[in-house]
Amino acid sequence: MLSIRKLNQYYGESHTLWDVDCEVPAQGCTCLMGRNGVGKTTVLKTVMGLLPAASGEIEFDGRRIESRPAEQRARGGIGYVPQGREIFPLLSVEENLRVARTSVGRRDIPTLVHELFPVLHDMRHRRGGDLSGGQQQQLAIGRALCLEPRLLILDEPTEGIQPNIVREIGDVIQRLNRDQAMTVLLVEQKLPFARRTADHFVILDRGRSVADGRMDELEDDLVQRYLTV
Repeated sequence: MLSIRKLNQYYGESHTLWDVDCEVPAQGCTCLMGRNGVGKTTVLKTVMGLLPAASGEIEFDGRRIESRPAEQRARGGIGYVPQGREIFPLLSVEENLRVARTSVGRRDIPTLVHELFPVLHDMRHRRGGDLSGGQQQQLAIGRALCLEPRLLILDEPTEGIQPNIVREIGDVIQRLNRDQAMTVLLVEQKLPFARRTADHFVILDRGRSVADGRMDELEDDLVQRYLTV
């Protein structure tokens, strides 16, 4: 579904990604892992087109996309939920969803969004900024799903979220994989959540991809070497 090959990226004079390789199999969940500051968010933003790739290839669904602008990638089937959610706080829940929907030329809100997150229907007239952190995260995911993506990218979706909604988000990801044949690329720091939700992992260290495999192959030595603080 998504292949990243020899990806390099810079912030000014700083070389932040070094020949990163990453394979995201279709209809599963791949977790991009690593300590803070190793380049995980940079990879996601580069895949989404929010940051330029200095060199390397990004192939989505069989087509090279590294030169395409972010809006084309979104319309082409990639949904992105950024770290910090970035909803429109002064718009209502329904307006947040409709803004995303109009970007693909539609106004109706997909039934799936309210099936996965009933609270978004119940609070559709409430301003986004008045929701709890967990509810805002559900809104951010729902907004991305309004694009009807084939690939959903989530940047630390459990950060600052209460445990019951963390579990609900994990259930939603698994349901999207199973029932919607949707592919998910996830950045996540919580190891128990990653083990429960993802079926593949890729580890970054200092801007380089250093390990990958099935989640059941993530052994303690890799955790100790690259993930523990």
